[in-house]
Amino acid sequence: MRLFPLNKNTVALLLVTTVVVGFFAAGMFKVLEYFIVKVLLFLGYGALTIIAFWNALKNDTKKNRPEDKLQDDLH
Repeated sequence: MRLFPLNKNTVALLLVTTVVVGFFAAGMFKVLEYFIVKVLLFLGYGALTIIAFWNALKNDTKKNRPEDKLQDDLH
């Protein structure tokens, strides 16, 4: 049994949590001024943006009724 089922929602939530906790911790410990910390956090933000656009473009619409079985709604 897995703790987190691996799907697109879980990946996005874990990445958002990592970026938010990273910014919060860097601000609390006054290390946000360091260049490498800024690079790591903004790379995480960039990865989050890329994943969001990729999932938005890949979004498939699901039809409620298949086209091959027509249903008569007149009765």
